Amino acid sequence: MPSIPSNRCHHPALVRAATLALALAAVGCASVPKPLQGQFAGIAPNAAQDATGQAVRWGGTIAAVETGAEQTCFQLVARPLNEESRPRLDLDRSQGRFLACRQGYYEPQVFKVGRSITVTGHVVGYENRRVGDYDYRQPKVAADVIYLWPKVVRTRMVYAYDPFFAPYPWGPWW
Repeated sequence: MPSIPSNRCHHPALVRAATLALALAAVGCASVPKPLQGQFAGIAPNAAQDATGQAVRWGGTIAAVETGAEQTCFQLVARPLNEESRPRLDLDRSQGRFLACRQGYYEPQVFKVGRSITVTGHVVGYENRRVGDYDYRQPKVAADVIYLWPKVVRTRMVYAYDPFFAPYPWGPWW
């Protein structure tokens, strides 16, 4: 009985090339911005009991901005980061608070309360700050990078209903 040729391609080099192309395509969709890339400790601010000296990449929403003569400090409500290292605002949970300070002046009208930032740096200690009437112990980061994320503009698409063309663009009589 004659064998029927298979239409499948089992060439190992082609399979490897296709797998590599798919992997690169998937990685290329979400990448961490260059200033935020690197190796960092995988601890959250609320779990950083004694993390002094650790390199961290944390992010969140700005709760307060304090400009000084030499540096600017941001008090942040920490949020989990997504695959791009952007703070996830879709979750109604916090990873605590932390302070991030960097040399220089950062304009408080640009770095407004509620904006999202991601910082990289080293934990240099802890400070007690008041949040309302509560004494809150928060890690302090000497920031190497302060990355301000662009505002997300959410739009809502509204489609008008047309009884002569719904649900088909050519009409129901075709």
